[in-house]
Amino acid sequence: MAELFGREVELARIRGFLDSMRHGGDVLMVRGEPGVGKSALLAAAAGLGAAESLRVLSANGFEFEADVSYSLLNQLLLPLYTDIQRLPPALRDALTVALGFGPGPAPATLLVCNATLLLLTTAARTRPVLLVVDDVQWIDRPSAVVLGFVARRVQGAPVGVIAASRTGTESFLDRRGLAEVTVEPLSDEAAGHLVDTRFPTLTGRLRHRLLDLAQGNPLALVELPGSLTDSAHPLDVVPLSDRLQTIFAARLADLPEATRLLLLLATFEGSGDVRTLRGMTDLAHLAPADRAQLVRVDDTSGRIVFRHPLIQSAIVAMSTYAERRQAHQAIAAALPGDPERRAWHLAAASAGPDEAVAAQLEEAAQVVLRRGDALAAIASLVRAAELSDTPQDAARRLAQAAYTGAEAGVPGDATTLLADAQAMSQGPAGALLAANATALLMINGDGDVHTAHRLLAGAIETGDHGWRAADPALDEAMHTLMLLSWFAGSTEHWAVFHRNMARLVPAPPDILSVLSRTFPDPVRTGAAAQPDLDALLAALPGEQDLNRIVRTGTAVTHLDRLGEMREQCWRLVRQGREGGAPQWQLSGLMHLCREDYLAGRWDEVEELAAEGERVATDSGFPFLRWYFLLNQAVIAAGRGRFRQAYELADEITHWAVPRGLASSLANAHLPRTMAAAAEGDFEAAYRHATDISPAGVLAPYVPIATWVMFDLVEAALRTGRTTEARAHAEAMRAADVTALSPRMRLIQHGVDALVFDDEAGERIEQTLAEPGTDRWLFEASRIRLAFAGKLRRRKELLRARTHLFAARTGFATMGAEPWLARTDAELRAAGDRSAATAPPPAALTPQELEIAGLAASGLTNKQIAQRLDLSPRTVGAHLYRIFPKLGVTSRAGLRDALNEI
Repeated sequence: MAELFGREVELARIRGFLDSMRHGGDVLMVRGEPGVGKSALLAAAAGLGAAESLRVLSANGFEFEADVSYSLLNQLLLPLYTDIQRLPPALRDALTVALGFGPGPAPATLLVCNATLLLLTTAARTRPVLLVVDDVQWIDRPSAVVLGFVARRVQGAPVGVIAASRTGTESFLDRRGLAEVTVEPLSDEAAGHLVDTRFPTLTGRLRHRLLDLAQGNPLALVELPGSLTDSAHPLDVVPLSDRLQTIFAARLADLPEATRLLLLLATFEGSGDVRTLRGMTDLAHLAPADRAQLVRVDDTSGRIVFRHPLIQSAIVAMSTYAERRQAHQAIAAALPGDPERRAWHLAAASAGPDEAVAAQLEEAAQVVLRRGDALAAIASLVRAAELSDTPQDAARRLAQAAYTGAEAGVPGDATTLLADAQAMSQGPAGALLAANATALLMINGDGDVHTAHRLLAGAIETGDHGWRAADPALDEAMHTLMLLSWFAGSTEHWAVFHRNMARLVPAPPDILSVLSRTFPDPVRTGAAAQPDLDALLAALPGEQDLNRIVRTGTAVTHLDRLGEMREQCWRLVRQGREGGAPQWQLSGLMHLCREDYLAGRWDEVEELAAEGERVATDSGFPFLRWYFLLNQAVIAAGRGRFRQAYELADEITHWAVPRGLASSLANAHLPRTMAAAAEGDFEAAYRHATDISPAGVLAPYVPIATWVMFDLVEAALRTGRTTEARAHAEAMRAADVTALSPRMRLIQHGVDALVFDDEAGERIEQTLAEPGTDRWLFEASRIRLAFAGKLRRRKELLRARTHLFAARTGFATMGAEPWLARTDAELRAAGDRSAATAPPPAALTPQELEIAGLAASGLTNKQIAQRLDLSPRTVGAHLYRIFPKLGVTSRAGLRDALNEI
């Protein structure tokens, strides 16, 4: 290992890092200015690791391949190619495709992350693995996501990650929580020692001038002396990095032309892999550069390594336009199995419009988009537009980029791209994509849904697309039109959608077809779509297209089959948490919140809803935030935080009214209905339930009406509206809601038991006794409580108590305090002596105990939220439940109460 002057502290830190990683994993980020010695410290770490029998894997970020997905990961894991083949098939195939080692469908980001982590931890069982990554500021986004994923999970395995990045630059790697060391310039003493060792004849004025100019930068101290003897004065007026680049350029000029062109190839190729470069040129030309100490060949990895990135910058700066084109063409020719990188190199070699290359870039955009990298897809589409032969093709690709940006929550970029597309002569596909992007931007901003619907429907109906169902632009437009129709919520808007659906030839695509029947009006058309829905669900285990997973989740929502997709929903959430597409993460959170609510996992609903609200706000999807407010409001209502429930419902209403979002307005009545019923205010509950759908009617295109069927009937009976209760029960029977799902069957039988005769009562008891019925925990508990009240009034106390005990267990599981109190009151009325006194405080959950302890220590809700990665609102909700459990009424009593546990 070469001697490093003045780096004793940094080297000690690295030795400590290597020791730490050997005993359970560690991560270290090295940051500093160009030339300050980051690469030297990484080389020292690699050398020390190799000397200690660590397996060292090295890679460099590369400025010219920052848009090529997984280019850095390819460098890093290439030495483990044999190990990759021993991974489980799903993980092996995902990594093989991502790294360009073999064909196959684009893998999900999370699958690649898990495959990489398993690969490294498995390899580390033989000997510890050290990852050394330089120039992090230039690594591609997908590789950065995988590296960040691994870096946060190496604890417990002998895997270390040491990475370097320039200060003052940003990268795709999320550095939050990673240990960092900043490399400062050398001290005057260390700089002098370095100069005296390397240049013992440099004395007097020139030595002083060198130290003054270099300002402790080691690269400058080594490289500047050769220029000081010629003309030192010009060096005063340019930045240090420019001075060094000029020096490198002068040294490159002395190289043979063949050597310089080889270095240009190595610069553009990025990985420096000797085997790849051997197929493009004669590697014998490398010798002059090696002798000039501009590059070296790493025999272990088989790569050409530049001594400093500024050398590469100088190579590019002094090359001619023709030389650069020729280099990119040669690299593209050597990458037949890597269409993404090949397309980018062909684009760089293009002298003007080139439709063939534009088409390859467009295809590459679709590949990276399926991986969840929307920004890389946008970059590919924009470059494809620049290379398009015709204005129509350019406009179409810009519109596609705008639509991708709008769908991915990048409104600023999408708006600019859309304006560029609309300023050009558009063909039918471009006009449709532009209208689609415009509609999404409108509802994600302050625009109203009616205008967005009219604009998109007009573009669909006037487009020259032949109503071909296989037309991707038309398919996407129809999905957006369905979303807008749902938001608008009127039969008129849905009539436009269905009219256009009927025109598609030869038939609508599978998911669009199922969605059109299960999503808008499931009461009337959902049951008939069950066989087609079964086919979609059966295909999910091997599905790689995350968009199809999201849309299948939406298709099953109103038929209560989200439980069958729980694994896929978590997959969407995890990939978003690890840097993937936020729109898919939000969809996964939406579906999990709904399924968790029905299953009684209310703590998880609150946590996921808070996460969803935060992601929607931070990632450019404000129009999805309302859904997570709704989930928080529903749980608040169920747990007795009535003021919070009403405030959140009012916030949704305030947001929805100016935008014309009738569906959001109807949904806002759900927590109001629940809160009123929980409070025992059945007059208000009836009013809010009938604001969603009148008694005796299951309103068309209002799926939320099925959520308040039981509430409406119970409230009607409690307020003397027997006729209305019977009419609603009959309307449910006429619609045959039992055919929609087991949950709907449970609710129908529960309503019948309240409204009709003894036979209906026997049927609900049979239904409640069926295996799996209690997976709809809140509905089952609600129905038990209401039916037990009817039994008690008929003096059937034993049967009543049986249902009440089961209901009490359900409500306690969910933390549904007002319903628990009503159940205890009903038990006392039914003669249960154990309910005559208040039950002892319920035990705190581990999370509640942690929150209580932090609150007792004096932390505010905001401080607790920051520490536990929750929202302040969620912390407040937990404390609201904790106080009665501990028998205290304020934070002041928490400490004493906790000491008694």
